[in-house]
Amino acid sequence: MSSLTRYTVDGVTLLGDVHRPGGVAFAFTERTGGVSGGPYASLNLGDACGDDPACVEENRTRALAALSPAADISKLIVPRQVHGDTVVRLAACDEASIARAQSEARRGADAVVVSAPGVPVLLCFADCVPVVIVAEGGFAVIHSGWKGTYARIAAHAASALSRATGTHPSGMGAYIGPHILGDEYAVDEGLAARFAASFGAGVVGAGRTLDLGACIAATLGAAGFDPGSIHDDLISCVSEGARFFSYRASGGICGRQGALAIMGA
Repeated sequence: MSSLTRYTVDGVTLLGDVHRPGGVAFAFTERTGGVSGGPYASLNLGDACGDDPACVEENRTRALAALSPAADISKLIVPRQVHGDTVVRLAACDEASIARAQSEARRGADAVVVSAPGVPVLLCFADCVPVVIVAEGGFAVIHSGWKGTYARIAAHAASALSRATGTHPSGMGAYIGPHILGDEYAVDEGLAARFAASFGAGVVGAGRTLDLGACIAATLGAAGFDPGSIHDDLISCVSEGARFFSYRASGGICGRQGALAIMGA
């Protein structure tokens, strides 16, 4: 049974939990409903892949409005993703706190933890794994490529969210969005061996394919999540080219879909 509902608002197609667990509205975007053209068509949310900045700004406005019509895009936190394990934290919704979090995120981060209402977060993807964690009183949005997965960035973000909200990971929910699947992601022998040693041989398949989603689920389980609260619908952005961007499938020139979240708006 799918954990995500697919729905469309004003042409923007989203995958999310419409029940807003923990009071959090979140969604993973698809590539339709925007204004970009060419390899970025049409809802490209990434501003570092060669698209027209004006198109990206309009696309972000549309995506956020589809998720939460009352959201203020001037408060949007969008990290410069660097494949690290830095987590930006925001616990207050005053102007100065938001500006500090936005500045910190722009310096480089791959996860944002928010425990303040009305502050939206966007991270962008085109094969790497998007993760949203929700708790009563807060959320985390995480970019987990192979480096972040190996560094267990999802567990770091969950720990920060636990401290911010007082919720143990066993009371949280985790949602893994569209990504390159385990049978699609071939890696070199050395990397496969590192992951097998760290996460178990089962995460490496035939032809040295690497299941990042399984690694993330194992990381969250070890951090205290109930296995039933870790949701991965196994949606491929590689094989679903009409719905999602994929860096690998496109040969390196493409847009980016997003993981968006906001609490209490």
